[in-house]
Amino acid sequence: MSKAALSRRGLITGMAAAVVGWNTATRSWATTADTTTLNAATVSAVPALDGTLVTAPATLAGYSGDFGHLVSAAPRAVLRPGSVQDIVKIVNYARCNGLKVAMNGRSGTGEDLESHSSYGQATAPGGISIDARSLNRIVSIGASSAVVEPGVTWAQLTEAALAQGRTPPCLTDYLHLSVGGTISIGGIGGTVQKYGLQADTVESIDIVTGTGQLVTASATRNRDLFQAALAGGGQVGIIVRATVKIVPAPERAVVFNLFYDDLSVYLADQERLLADGRFGSQVGEVLRNGSDTAWRYKIEAVAYYSGSAVPDRSVLLQGLSPVAADTTAVDQSYREYTFRVDGFADALKEGGYWHEPKPWLSLFLPASTVGTFMREVVRDLTPGDIGAGFLLFYPYASAKFTRPFAVIPNEPVGWLFDLLAFPAPGSDAQAMLERNRRLYDRAVALGAKRYLVGAVPRMTRGDWQRHFGTRWDALVAAKRKWDPSRILTPGQGFFG
Repeated sequence: MSKAALSRRGLITGMAAAVVGWNTATRSWATTADTTTLNAATVSAVPALDGTLVTAPATLAGYSGDFGHLVSAAPRAVLRPGSVQDIVKIVNYARCNGLKVAMNGRSGTGEDLESHSSYGQATAPGGISIDARSLNRIVSIGASSAVVEPGVTWAQLTEAALAQGRTPPCLTDYLHLSVGGTISIGGIGGTVQKYGLQADTVESIDIVTGTGQLVTASATRNRDLFQAALAGGGQVGIIVRATVKIVPAPERAVVFNLFYDDLSVYLADQERLLADGRFGSQVGEVLRNGSDTAWRYKIEAVAYYSGSAVPDRSVLLQGLSPVAADTTAVDQSYREYTFRVDGFADALKEGGYWHEPKPWLSLFLPASTVGTFMREVVRDLTPGDIGAGFLLFYPYASAKFTRPFAVIPNEPVGWLFDLLAFPAPGSDAQAMLERNRRLYDRAVALGAKRYLVGAVPRMTRGDWQRHFGTRWDALVAAKRKWDPSRILTPGQGFFG
């Protein structure tokens, strides 16, 4: 790295005195005010950038936390890239100077832009955060695939695809999440039973590895990198472009809500629907009954159609045993159903929940022990544990998960347990984190795995080795090959 003074284009913005480089001796930025050290051998000059590298305290504060509001870990700078080459340069710069780097999805809407990790997974403590929103272009949409930059949200892609009669096949419930962010951890939604994770719908990626190389990867080209990057927690590179599958969009959605008081019946009916695939989307939820005296279980099943091919409701519900059903199931446009969570998010913001601590817990449970785990959970779960949020609970077919680092229990059928709590303002977040740790330990004892979001305190290297199991050595090998300096995405904590 050149030690020379820089052109104006390479200066960092955000300080009264312009920053010209990283002082490797003091481990701090060197500015134009440091006349005694400006040209010293210890100052590593910042490369010329098409975008900007910002050190303003207010900017750093905005990247110090995430959606969970449970941890704070400020970076030293924020890169707003003007090009992919800016990311290549900064990764190389960080590698040479021992700085950590992480992409920040800047998900959300309006002024509510923050990483939707919930326990510091996307932070870069003392390093450089990269603002994904600076790369948010939809490059193209074709009949079967779309090419997008990583800061594009699924909401943006869905709107653009629907204008052409297409849709991404797998969508998260909340669509205002970055494509690059969700495919780096998996990305789960109501069509997981048919299409797997969002990471499973990716056909190719362009990625800047931890060695500072810009590489194209797919199932047939740099396959090991492709497999390690998708659902790998950002450990081998920063995705800068992705080609994702697109399918024809239906016009309408009939949404059925079926309620159960008996867990065994609920489990059986959910797995029956999974096996016969009669619905296009199939999710589930644990919620309070009408009298607020006990927990009950809900299946939300969706039948999609176009034109006059209205699905036969009696056939769709045949053989199921709910205690109550919404027999006037809602028939709405596909777009209305797809963006259904937006109104809920607005209500959370208006109620003061959105910016409060959110101790989420996301698990994949084996079908063989899911009943045992859930009976133990609902015995102690209180409405306050969920607050204004929800507890998702539904099955998936393991064969649909094709990315090796999307680690799930080794059974044909698994269950998502997703405690998306929005506790009331003033709730004891620390106590809820301890609850998460207890539930996590119990779930692991029953064969469960984590989904790489959520907040589980005190995760050790041993915990992560147990999580990845037989794939731990492959993760270590991928890290050694593609990020040997271990500068990428430290917030996951896989390696301590």
